[in-house]
Amino acid sequence: MRESLRILYAEDEDDIREVTQLALGAVGGHDVVACRSGAEALAAAANAPPDLVLLDVMMPDMDGPTTLLRLRELSALAGVPVVFITAKVQPHEIAQLRELGALDVIVKPFDPMTLADRLVALWKGHQGA
Repeated sequence: MRESLRILYAEDEDDIREVTQLALGAVGGHDVVACRSGAEALAAAANAPPDLVLLDVMMPDMDGPTTLLRLRELSALAGVPVVFITAKVQPHEIAQLRELGALDVIVKPFDPMTLADRLVALWKGHQGA
């Protein structure tokens, strides 16, 4: 039986957000709340805490790392695992994102057919399952 998660996803680029939403929802069977910005993601997370958060690193106004720090300030969301998605692939950039507390970093372009399974595996690892 496939694990179904409530995933909060923030991405400012419409086409990438749509592909990812399809990959996680239609292909993966997850409940996806897709947001266009970090601020929108914070509001959505406060209303209905997700099982996992997927954040684009580069977004206008509030980037992914800032969004992560703001999520950690909310007690109900402090322990929710966060995964970054980015085109930045330099080892030091990935290391910095992990140092912020990210569970993992997924590099764009990614395979939409395996994205949902990868996130479930990360979530289960975080849960100790």
